[in-house]
Amino acid sequence: MERFTLTFLFSLILISVLLKSAISADTISPTQSLTDGKTLVSSGQTFELGFFSPGISNNRYLGIWYKTTPNVVVWVANRNNPLTDFSGELNISNKSNQLLLLNQSKAVLWSSNSPGRVGENSVAQLLDSGNLVLRENHSKNSELYLWQSFDYPSDTLLAGMKLGWDLETGLERYLTSWKSVDDPSTGDFTYRMDIDGLPQSVLAMGSTRKFRSGAWNGVRFGGLTVLTDGVFKSILVFSENESYYMFIPVVYSVFTRVTMNASGSTQHLILQNGSTEWGIMYSVPYQHCDSYGFCGANGICRVNDDPICSCLEGFTPSYREEWEVLNWSNGCKRNIPLDCQNGEGFVKLVGVKLPDLLEFWLNKSMSLKECKEKCLNNCSCTAYANSDIRGGGSGCLMWFGDLIDIRELRVKGSDQNMYIRLSASDIRLIRNANKKKRLKIILVVSSTLCMCIFGLVFCCFIWKSRKRVRGQSKNEDIELPLFDLATIAAATNNFSDTSMIGEGGFGPVYKGNLSTGQEIAVKRLSKNSGQGPEEFKNEVVLISKLQHRNLVGLLGCCIEGEERMLVYEYMSNKSLNHFIFGDNKSATLDWKKRFNIIMGIARGLLYLHQDSKLQIIHRDLKASNILLDSNLNPKISDFGLARIFGGDESETKTEKIVGTYGYISPEYAVDGKFSIKSDVFSFGVVLLEIISGKRNRGFSHPDHHHNLLGHAWLLWNEDTALDIVDSSLEESSIESQVLRCIQVGLLCVQRFSADRPTMASVVVMLANEKVELPWPKKPAFFLERSTIDEDMKSRNEELYSQNQTSTTLLEGR
Repeated sequence: MERFTLTFLFSLILISVLLKSAISADTISPTQSLTDGKTLVSSGQTFELGFFSPGISNNRYLGIWYKTTPNVVVWVANRNNPLTDFSGELNISNKSNQLLLLNQSKAVLWSSNSPGRVGENSVAQLLDSGNLVLRENHSKNSELYLWQSFDYPSDTLLAGMKLGWDLETGLERYLTSWKSVDDPSTGDFTYRMDIDGLPQSVLAMGSTRKFRSGAWNGVRFGGLTVLTDGVFKSILVFSENESYYMFIPVVYSVFTRVTMNASGSTQHLILQNGSTEWGIMYSVPYQHCDSYGFCGANGICRVNDDPICSCLEGFTPSYREEWEVLNWSNGCKRNIPLDCQNGEGFVKLVGVKLPDLLEFWLNKSMSLKECKEKCLNNCSCTAYANSDIRGGGSGCLMWFGDLIDIRELRVKGSDQNMYIRLSASDIRLIRNANKKKRLKIILVVSSTLCMCIFGLVFCCFIWKSRKRVRGQSKNEDIELPLFDLATIAAATNNFSDTSMIGEGGFGPVYKGNLSTGQEIAVKRLSKNSGQGPEEFKNEVVLISKLQHRNLVGLLGCCIEGEERMLVYEYMSNKSLNHFIFGDNKSATLDWKKRFNIIMGIARGLLYLHQDSKLQIIHRDLKASNILLDSNLNPKISDFGLARIFGGDESETKTEKIVGTYGYISPEYAVDGKFSIKSDVFSFGVVLLEIISGKRNRGFSHPDHHHNLLGHAWLLWNEDTALDIVDSSLEESSIESQVLRCIQVGLLCVQRFSADRPTMASVVVMLANEKVELPWPKKPAFFLERSTIDEDMKSRNEELYSQNQTSTTLLEGR
């Protein structure tokens, strides 16, 4: 019994010692250490601290990452001093009150450099914000932190982190890129707060600026074109003691972070709760106009213009020859130099990113009127503006010398204006030009008004004369069952919102049930759509004459009063994009189903191009226009923009472009030329989207700024084409078949139409693995979106349209 008692007491003592030395979930005490293979996890299970090896590197680093996405590392301690084995150990020094990272020989590879106070009760804790802190055990007050990782960022800014300066201690918090995805050591790019005058964030490579956010205007950074107020709130503190920017979430069901990759691209990313895939809210630099000083001194960048650079009013190119070959680096010079004479004035520039604060003067209490007078009285002043846009504007900013990095902003809330000083002669020329312009507008408006009145009277006369036969003539042109409006309204519950199943460019689509029990889909032409009577008639005539298992079936139409509706067979699985781009649907389409869909689309297009009585160019083939029936069989829909070709016709030209950005071919986008090869290009885009589960338009990659076509081309040439495949297809895909499909897709999207195969060849190449395929050439639009491509001749391939869909009247024949 005595022996048992002693054994029991010894066990209790041993358990007590073990519990005392064990590491708790999120903290380390001075008597504990964190070794390689063990981790700390924040209390909310959001972040994890431990040792990791990035990419293909064998080196070991101490870092913090998201627990649900371990590949997303947000902070690295020993980024410039890696461990070469698994012997790393993190502990707390009792002597110096520091966090120490030791190697196998107990040499210090990294320390927290904590100031001052020494104590045995300090603990290191990983907070649920991602902040690793060293604090006294009895206090959780942030003001008493002995040290925190938030003061020493790596390449990531988390919610609640400060980007900027502690002016009392001289501490600057800024981001520094990794050298590569395999090497977290200090890279070439920095993202930091410039607090000279008004604060602004600046992305730089060494000392060379690559992008700047624009100065803080009291509401936001004045040069950002993406507004994200609904997701997070921006906070700027600009005082005697501190000057920093931070963001805090508005929606707490999402995680957001700002990260900078090794090439300097800085992205604000978002992760929905429960998801593991980060989405991009915005990326900088993204457009050419984001690049610092893209149009040179005294130039302005307008992303919707062609060319996108122009001189400010009163200025001309410094070197006309360079300007004509799209070299804008040397900027613009004044038409007439300023000489401080009476009559000098200002021209207003509306909605712009203000120039960089290089040579400037700031007064935060002046009014705009006082600012103007101050600038006029200073012969060196070249421009002025309000420094704060709140409450109608306040404060005075004055610039001296050249004006650098101005861009036009076409976003809601971009109400930052500036006033550029011009000579008396330039002001007179502008006033005279404005008078002529106003007179011309008055004449044009007057003439147009008279013509409209005459036209209205004439139209009323014609309308009355044709009113009786209008309905009859419409019905005679269309050989298709006609539904009356009352039947359609009853079937769709009077077009209720609950019956709406989608909305396209031409109007809403409703699900309906006829009295016979048949399910239908009703496409109701919107009065505000671009589709008029000709497009409606075109779609009715075309589909009524087409019969193929991979084309959507048209049951009839409704023409009554101003209503125009098409009645289709109902597709229970909606459109293809609902499956391949939806987070919850992509996994239901295994490779076999996707390949069947690809073949079905190809056969449907082959029928339109070759096997039907009419040769038809669809002109708007895209994932959302591929409907899926209950068995996931694809059916091509939406023929409102289609064109019938004559027997001897192989190519034609139009002055207006129709179709959807990201799917239309380059010869069509640039020159308005279209043929069956235009549809082949669109098919190639859809094919690559089906394989990757990614959209061509809006595709992003951390290592480059190409679209999906460019990304596929890069992978193909690197012999890693399978990296593009949707991760949900890993278990079901057939490698040889997938590679063949990728190759066919790249053949279809080649830049020149003559290089692309016909749909007859496409069907053969997809169906027969014994057919030898040619090697694809460079795809169209192979131009990075945030850098200047060597081949500037291709610039129009990206800038041909700012709208997703544009339409033109169709000529049926």
